[in-house]
Amino acid sequence: MSLYGMMRTGVSGMNAQANRLSTVADNIANSSTTGYKRASTEFSSLIIPSTTGNYTSGGVTTTVRNSISQQGDLKYTTSGSDLAINGNGFFVVQGAGGSPVLTRAGSFVPNAQGQLVNAAGFQLMGYSYENGIPSAVANGLGGLVPVTINQTDLVAIPSTTGIFTANLPLDAEIVDPADLPSANATTATYSAKSSLVTYNSLGSEVLLDVYYTKTADNTWEVAIYKQSDAAADTSFPYTGDELVGTQTLEFDPANGKLTTTPLDVTVTIPGPPSQEIKIDLSKMTQLDKSYTVVSAEADGAPPASIEGVQISDDGTVYAKYENGALKPIFRVPIATVQSPDMMQVLPGNVFSPTADSGVVQMGFANESGRGKVVSGALEGSNVDIAQELTDMIESQRSYTANSKVFQTGADLMDILVNLKR
Repeated sequence: MSLYGMMRTGVSGMNAQANRLSTVADNIANSSTTGYKRASTEFSSLIIPSTTGNYTSGGVTTTVRNSISQQGDLKYTTSGSDLAINGNGFFVVQGAGGSPVLTRAGSFVPNAQGQLVNAAGFQLMGYSYENGIPSAVANGLGGLVPVTINQTDLVAIPSTTGIFTANLPLDAEIVDPADLPSANATTATYSAKSSLVTYNSLGSEVLLDVYYTKTADNTWEVAIYKQSDAAADTSFPYTGDELVGTQTLEFDPANGKLTTTPLDVTVTIPGPPSQEIKIDLSKMTQLDKSYTVVSAEADGAPPASIEGVQISDDGTVYAKYENGALKPIFRVPIATVQSPDMMQVLPGNVFSPTADSGVVQMGFANESGRGKVVSGALEGSNVDIAQELTDMIESQRSYTANSKVFQTGADLMDILVNLKR
């Protein structure tokens, strides 16, 4: 039995080294594969109980491990839709079967339907902004849809926020309440005036006339009208919807900064549909200087088609329009598991969670230990060619040595069989 055991052990060693050579071959073949994770063969001894004076040889068993948690080097590209994760986590993608899986391979390009698809044909999944600012689903992969960039539709972006920063002159004269712009009288008087361009839901330009009027020491009125409602030549009185926004500003006489709460004004433009624009006034000042506009801007854009996408490091996918406007349309989540190396490796360089790896937890980039999304970059494989060649030589020599053990056992068995002849 000892000769048979020796031969069986030799076969076990050759089989183990063959498994190791298989992983080495796979690693070398995929050394240039985006997001590939190195496979390795781990050995453990197989011991068979022996009796006194008689040793029974056992063998060796192998377990294949994948270094999924080990990050590869980032390589920068010229495509904004190429994505990499610098840190922990995985992209959620979906194949032809419809089941979501995880990957680090982020070589995404739009297909004929505008969906971002990587080199293996998996669609990038994300949360849509269609129903407001998205949030990650805490207990699963629900709510995810394919990230789609439709480059043929014309889209108008209505204004929702703005910023107006200016200095109001300290020495301005106080205006009588009956002559304030908010009274909308023919005799309306104001201390300063500016106009601000905004856009409605159809992309039409809506000009707002913004009036600043001193009503008392350190107190000002902000009155906003639609310019299209102004009377010819004189502006006042405005017709139609008249006053669309008003606010009282109070300044600290010690430093000329605002003490008003809230520090913004909400402009309501009647529809349909009705539109609200919140304009930030928090940086307004009252100093001994003439009326000076420092910053005046509002979001929104007229109708334009999408010419590309821009992806921020928090995973927000912005549609970039021909006129330069940006609109958030999707947010790409980052998935994590407790033990990434225990996930099942599937074709196409994707991974599926198992009972040993733990359940998938969803979140966004830069949150709870997750990495950040890097646009215009790809994660290379974590294969070290020098190490693989070294492992190949070691396996080759070990395989040869085990074959010698088997050959020696076979020769001794021949001698034993021929003793009777």
